[in-house]
Amino acid sequence: MSIPEWPERLARFERAGWQVQPQDSRQRRANQAGPMGYRRGFSGVAKGVSLSIILTRDEKAIFDNFYEADCAQGSREFWMPDPTTHGWPLLTDAGVPLLVAPGVPLLLAERWLCSWGDQAPTEVIVGQVRFRKSFSVWVLP
Repeated sequence: MSIPEWPERLARFERAGWQVQPQDSRQRRANQAGPMGYRRGFSGVAKGVSLSIILTRDEKAIFDNFYEADCAQGSREFWMPDPTTHGWPLLTDAGVPLLVAPGVPLLLAERWLCSWGDQAPTEVIVGQVRFRKSFSVWVLP
C-alpha cells in the first residue's frame, strides 16, 4: 500500500493559521536542590504544525475525500509539500533567482512525511462560498 500524496490543488496555506513547535525531547532530571534539570530523552524529534487553508466548494470536496478515503479518517500517514520551501525559487547570494531557461526559475522541492494531529480538522464558513479548514499535522523525523 503506497503512502497518499497531499492533493496538488490544495498547496497554499494561510499565513495567519501557521504555527510550528518541535516535540519536546527532553527528559526531566530530579535534582536535590535548585532548579529542575533536563537531559536528552530521544533524538528523533517530530514537529507539530498547525495549518489552515481556505477552500472553494470543489477544493473542500478534494480535502474531505483525501482525509476520509485516502488517509482513512486521519489514521494514515501522507506526503505533503513543505509549505516553507516547496515551489519557491532558488536564489543566488544576491537574492536573484537562478534560471534553468530564460525567465524560468529553478524551484526548490521539499516534502514532509506527516501524520494527522490529535484533533480532526475543523471547518468554518468564510464569506458565502468558501470554507476554512484548520488542522494540525506531525512532521515525522
